[in-house]
Amino acid sequence: WAIGKTEAILRRDEIIPREKFKNGDRVRAYVLDVRRENKGPQVFLSRTCPEFMAKLFTQEVPEIYDGIVKIMGVARDPGSKAKIAVKTDDMTIDPVGACVGTRGARVGAVVNELHGEKMDIIVWSEDPAKFVAAALSPADVKSVTLLPGSTKACRVIVPDDQLSLAIGKEGQNARLAAKLTGYKIDIKPESEA
Repeated sequence: WAIGKTEAILRRDEIIPREKFKNGDRVRAYVLDVRRENKGPQVFLSRTCPEFMAKLFTQEVPEIYDGIVKIMGVARDPGSKAKIAVKTDDMTIDPVGACVGTRGARVGAVVNELHGEKMDIIVWSEDPAKFVAAALSPADVKSVTLLPGSTKACRVIVPDDQLSLAIGKEGQNARLAAKLTGYKIDIKPESEA
């Protein structure tokens, strides 16, 4: 790719799966790294890193751009599903609603740029148990117990009919929730608890 007279590199593993570009296409990407080389600076781009999604939300959501709503974390399976945690100190603003926008316009613009990547926008919480429960959405969580010790681990109890939703297809929902929260999450159905 060319950015003016500078060459930019967008490696195959930094492209969202199933994306195809043609010569002359305009491509939005995140600058991962800039290295000085003998032939001039080399710019390395990414469309799969969490920072790319965060920057897209910053462009689409004025409240994030202005610092009223803050992005506290992003976890992605590029091209498939993502979770983003947001918070605000302004009690008059719903951080999730601000990100979604009127009739989903704001989140829709981000989803379109990411080729239909599904998104869960959740409210960040200082309370790890609340944050883990929110991160496992859309599943309902009965309880979250933080396990003692220095390891960041917890046990989550969900209703039996919510177990597959909490875990997600091929463990995706639980994996993204763990990546977002930084906690190792052990999910158990209520009948086993």
